[in-house]
Amino acid sequence: MKVALERDWCIGAGNCALTAPAVFDQDPDDAVVVLLDDSPPESERTAVEEAIARCPSAVIRLLS
Repeated sequence: MKVALERDWCIGAGNCALTAPAVFDQDPDDAVVVLLDDSPPESERTAVEEAIARCPSAVIRLLS
């Protein structure tokens, strides 16, 4: 699985970090998403898909 995102479009809602904390975090300065693991294990797929669904800015993509 491969994850990509567009940090410039992030509004800092934090849904991704709450939903998939092993994969996403937030920058402490501006609350913008930080990708901790761009190739997380399959065991994180459900959490990543949930984070994608909950992102109000639609900045997260699952590439594979």
